[in-house]
Amino acid sequence: MLNIGSFLKLLKESFRDLLPIIMVIIFFQLAIIQTVPENWLSTTIGLAIVGVGLAVFLLGLEIGIFPVGEGLATEFAHKGSTFWIVLFAFMVGFGTTIAEPALLVIADKAASISSGRIDATVLRLVVAFSVGFAIVIGVWRIIKGHPIHYYIIAGYIMVIAATGFSPKEIVGLAFDLGGVTTSTVTVPLVAALGIGLASTIKGRNPVLDGFGLIAFASLTPMIFVQFYGIYVYEFVDVTTTISPIVVHTAETAAAFDFNLITLLKGILSVAFDVIPILAVILFFQYLIIKKPIDNFKEVMIGFGLVIIGLDAFIIGLEMGLFSLGETMAMQLTQNDSTAIIYVFAFAIGFSTTMAEPSLTAIARKAKEISDGKINDFVLRLFVALGVGIGISLGSYRIVVGGEIVYYIMSGYIFVIALTFMAPKYIVPIAYDSGGVTTSTVTVPLVAALGLGLATNIPGRDPLIDGFGLIAFASLFPMITVMAYGIITEKMGVKGQHELEEMHLDELQHALEHAEDMGLSTVSVHGTGKRHSYKIQFSAVHIVVPRELEDKALISARDAGARGVTIMKAHGMGLEEMDNFYNRLNSEVSDSNLMFITPTKNVAQIIKKVIKDLDITGGGEGIAYSYPITHLKGLTLKMSDL
Repeated sequence: MLNIGSFLKLLKESFRDLLPIIMVIIFFQLAIIQTVPENWLSTTIGLAIVGVGLAVFLLGLEIGIFPVGEGLATEFAHKGSTFWIVLFAFMVGFGTTIAEPALLVIADKAASISSGRIDATVLRLVVAFSVGFAIVIGVWRIIKGHPIHYYIIAGYIMVIAATGFSPKEIVGLAFDLGGVTTSTVTVPLVAALGIGLASTIKGRNPVLDGFGLIAFASLTPMIFVQFYGIYVYEFVDVTTTISPIVVHTAETAAAFDFNLITLLKGILSVAFDVIPILAVILFFQYLIIKKPIDNFKEVMIGFGLVIIGLDAFIIGLEMGLFSLGETMAMQLTQNDSTAIIYVFAFAIGFSTTMAEPSLTAIARKAKEISDGKINDFVLRLFVALGVGIGISLGSYRIVVGGEIVYYIMSGYIFVIALTFMAPKYIVPIAYDSGGVTTSTVTVPLVAALGLGLATNIPGRDPLIDGFGLIAFASLFPMITVMAYGIITEKMGVKGQHELEEMHLDELQHALEHAEDMGLSTVSVHGTGKRHSYKIQFSAVHIVVPRELEDKALISARDAGARGVTIMKAHGMGLEEMDNFYNRLNSEVSDSNLMFITPTKNVAQIIKKVIKDLDITGGGEGIAYSYPITHLKGLTLKMSDL
């Protein structure tokens, strides 16, 4: 819903999430590096713009991308055409990935330092095709209802097998590209597609089956890129010299050039990234489904907010934050203590992940469809913890040297083991968490850190050692999220519906053991359950003239009465009793209202009726009560119990 209250709430949460980044920068700049950044004002303004942009972006997702994605998935499921669902899945995966800014940056960097072997455009096409293929496999799994871990484990085995044949120059790049393919815009739409299908197809569970598409999109590029690397390093000759890696220093870092032209270019660039998604949606909605989009105006506003929010987000990051991160990485390599590098790597990984828009969107959706069993903020904390640990370990590998494949293979083995230990509902979410952590915020900062370390540490090769940190940032959140699932399972955390079912089961159990104890037994409205009450019930009678019947009913209801038996009555006062034989055939003049209620409510019901109807005992009405035992057949709401 588009309203100012929703935006203000998102704005508050956005700045709360940015606080860790601010604290990390201030601490390391002042306490460790002991210098004040030249562009500190630009960085401050940039962080403020990031917070506003993130809130606008999330509001756009809620009113634009999520509803239309889930609506399309529902329509396809009802349409029953597997072909169109699969084609839509491929076009969403391919179209959104080919225009992914993070992929463009990494592909250009890989081409520049690979001596001409890697072609940036071909690499992007390979990755985009692999993501489209991955979404198709993921959708097919949802349709068939297969357990996700069989697919993921088979994929890991293929990744490890391909690694055995891949040139070492391509391994780190392939692992990194598995993380950069899941963009800020792609993730919400792909998640909406999976959850929408799982919510619509009979026999599917949105938590168990709806998540997992992002995991496939992170896994297949590792396989395809390694095969591409085998080809180029086997058959493509060296044509250029390696370009030097440019790392910003305190002297070279410049403030972001903020002007109208830059702003318009940024909006157009982001719009270009979103247009493929919008084109795919419009094509399938109007030409295949042949139905108009519900709330079309609101959906278009949502897409517009996504573009504006994402552009503001990127502008804020560029206003000093990226160059500041690269500068800090370079300065830390000159520090005598390598432990500082690891602490910085953890802190920057943790803080950027907490501010990641894609993770925020997915965590909200996980909480929603898990009925509150998954806490979105705690889930993000565990994901951020995994990213921090992963980047620290990846930095350690660059500092001390070593083959990345051994680290990644060990991590995958650990993930596979946890897959069989963790509760089923958390496994797909854990797999997806590895993909959503490496997007708009994380990729540039982490890539700058890895290349900066590999460039400034003697004996390291930027192509072989500089890439790989993103892979670590994608791997370890799977481990920590599964650990979160195991912990919550041990603690007995339940969803809202599970808690209600447990309570009703307890009531039913009490009934079964108390039927013969003479207790009052009531039914729970809307559940089919019964419960034996240990408290006393009473009957309250209100006898009033018929013209006051409605007023008495309203008064008793407001005082807590939940049901009534209305009986016709004819009353006589003291004077009429002297000659009552003449009154036997008189018309009914009064109503006898009987309310069955817990005894604790009797006083408030009688007091309110007497007050509202002004019953004084002069013959215009009477109210009284008496206790009841062995009550059967009464129905009350759960809130009354």
